[in-house]
Amino acid sequence: MTPVILLAAEKESAEVTDWAARIGWVVGLALFVALVYWLMREGWKWRGTLQGDLPPLSTAPDDPGPARLSMSGRYHGSTTAGQWLDRIVAHGLGTRSRVELTLTDAGLDVVRPGATDFFVPAGALREAVLGKGIAGKVLTEGGLLVVTWAHGDKLIDSGFRSDTAAEHNEWVDTINAMIKKTETQTETEGAR
Repeated sequence: MTPVILLAAEKESAEVTDWAARIGWVVGLALFVALVYWLMREGWKWRGTLQGDLPPLSTAPDDPGPARLSMSGRYHGSTTAGQWLDRIVAHGLGTRSRVELTLTDAGLDVVRPGATDFFVPAGALREAVLGKGIAGKVLTEGGLLVVTWAHGDKLIDSGFRSDTAAEHNEWVDTINAMIKKTETQTETEGAR
């Protein structure tokens, strides 16, 4: 026999793929991913249940008055004031979305397509600052408009980012001026 024929006879055929084992691994991985997703969803619902004592959100009045400022941008969520990782999910406040903000003398109107709209009365506004992060969203310094407001007995920080970030400073100045004016009027009325 020639050496070439001997070498060919000694070669073994390629190993056959074990499809049953591969399918088992794929199904197992898919079940694991589904379990993790389900656990995350249950955690989100549990957080909403724990925050169930939060009163329903206000809606905008029929005639809020002329707009002082308005902007389009993104709503990045709400947290307990001062605790930028403690996301509030009750009443849809944890849902990120596009936003149309309108500031009037009556308060701050937050219109969110595809999510729950809400209204923050002027008397509930506490502070506006430029921040860099809120619950899962970190931006450059001053890249986020953070509005602190009272809802029930809880202070809430809500984060907004304008499509034109240069607008943020005007929003901070205007909201803080409104708050100072409201506080001055309250003190004057209380002194009478």
